[in-house]
Amino acid sequence: MGLLGELLLLPAAPLRGTAWVLRQVVAEAERQYYDPAAVQRELSRLNRMLEAGEIDEEEFDRREDELLDRLEKGPGQT
Repeated sequence: MGLLGELLLLPAAPLRGTAWVLRQVVAEAERQYYDPAAVQRELSRLNRMLEAGEIDEEEFDRREDELLDRLEKGPGQT
């Protein structure tokens, strides 16, 4: 892009910067959400909750399926 184009887009620079930051935040959130280690920790916590009687089998199965789906799908595959 030429100098004239850069000058014309200069007022939009804060918006472009904000959009870039938001994309970075979303990418990091997805990375953490689909991280296999995080899913494993959540599965362990869920198992402890079941053993402690905090949740029933049906709730355990539903939440376990959601966690396993996260592992299968991975980031960017909604």
